[in-house]
Amino acid sequence: MVVTTEIQLRTGGHTDVQDITRQIAQAVQASGLAAGIATVFCPGSTGGLTTIEYEDGVIADLAQVLDEIVPPERSYRHHLRWGDDNGHSHVRAALIGPSLTIPFVDGRLTLGTWQQVVFCDFDTRARSRRLVVQLIGETAEG
Repeated sequence: MVVTTEIQLRTGGHTDVQDITRQIAQAVQASGLAAGIATVFCPGSTGGLTTIEYEDGVIADLAQVLDEIVPPERSYRHHLRWGDDNGHSHVRAALIGPSLTIPFVDGRLTLGTWQQVVFCDFDTRARSRRLVVQLIGETAEG
């Protein structure tokens, strides 16, 4: 069985990291599926999904490392082509990736104790974001 739902977010851009674990867990619970996989996908090219310990220090460390690897002040060809200021946002999103898949068993995500699912908005402005959650699995009856 396949169940598809969405998560709506308001983000602030500039490596805004939001914990979406609860929303995904609720989608699994509401689906009636007992076991399977949950895939979360970001339609858009300036956001990414990953797991992390959702804690201020780790979030700041992630932002700092991304600033070092993909600095926002650098000149990007994307800026020249489109007159945009978010070339670094696209590169960061490509490095993190637009989707994540998590197994679930007995209606519960199989995440580790300190592991949360996060959406990272790398764009240069606040946005409304839509994430697609697709659940593939079976009910307890099989």
